[in-house]
Amino acid sequence: MDLDRDQQTPSETVEESAAPQGLQRRGMLTGAIAGSAAALLAGVARQARAASTAFPEHPRWKFVFVNHVTTNPFFVPTQYGIADACALLGCTYQWTGSQTSDAAQMVNSMNAAIAGKADAIAACLVDPKAFDGPTDRALAAGIPVFAYNADVPLGSSNKRLAYIGQDLYQAGYQMGLRIADEVGSGKVALFIATPGQLNIQPRFDGAKAAIAKSGKDITIEEIASGPTVNEEISKVKAYYLGHQDVKGMYAVDGGTTLGVAETMAQYGLVAKGVHGGGFDLLPKTLELISQGQMDFTIDQQPYLQGFYTVLEMFLFKASGGLVGPADINTGLKFINKDGVKPYLATKTRYEGNSGQQQIVTSSGPISG
Repeated sequence: MDLDRDQQTPSETVEESAAPQGLQRRGMLTGAIAGSAAALLAGVARQARAASTAFPEHPRWKFVFVNHVTTNPFFVPTQYGIADACALLGCTYQWTGSQTSDAAQMVNSMNAAIAGKADAIAACLVDPKAFDGPTDRALAAGIPVFAYNADVPLGSSNKRLAYIGQDLYQAGYQMGLRIADEVGSGKVALFIATPGQLNIQPRFDGAKAAIAKSGKDITIEEIASGPTVNEEISKVKAYYLGHQDVKGMYAVDGGTTLGVAETMAQYGLVAKGVHGGGFDLLPKTLELISQGQMDFTIDQQPYLQGFYTVLEMFLFKASGGLVGPADINTGLKFINKDGVKPYLATKTRYEGNSGQQQIVTSSGPISG
């Protein structure tokens, strides 16, 4: 996987026909990609015509997505989901926020969206209080606000209309059960990129709770790994070199999961009886799982976190607020060596490893 995507600067405004930032920039210099782009634009036009038969003529609404790590490769399929839904429904979007999980920068982006009269705002609510003010101001201005990928705790004062994303605590709890079963006893490193942030802290809490409830003789060491992929990988490797008696290494975010997988491969940890796992479908993580270098990763379907959020925004606008909003759980699926092959064999927008629009034909039985 190309880790230099972490350092790329996001474009401030993204039309629905553009490739998500961080994917196609180098390839767009070739004639083949130029041809693909032309085909893509033609596909967008066909989709727009199809949508016009389903809904009356409507404004070309602009939806603003405020993200906490705009250049993180995890969100490439999310941006494809946003772009596809906007192309289907005849809308546009803006991708903005922070590259380093800075809540103040995200709040500034929300305020700019309000001032710019956005038609709807979606935000990763990674802080329990920071977004209350801009959410209130947006709603007062008639701008609906949705949470995606990260949500405020139950009972929060934030008035966002709905959350679209994984049940984060439950995902962490299920991972904790798997850890207790795999490791049995001994020291376990549990990595978290940015402690306290609501896109990953609930997973961390769920994993700890499940391990504690298991009654297994497992000691958890909590390690903060940082907000960027390169930093996360370095932190995991440094931890292992200083703690070679560890029995398991697990992470609750995608970048650190990649760090766990690379560390286990580099030092041959599976042969030493060390277990590992984490979250998300970064290509290198999947390759290393297929090689038996790590036990599992968990899919939370980032494409749907973009696509479904646009659908909710659109239907809210089209119905005058009568339809929705509704919380949507985008799911939890363990991917291990036995189930990873289809992810590696197929390059799609749905997983973020291809920009091509296509219909993928499934083969074989369907697993839940």
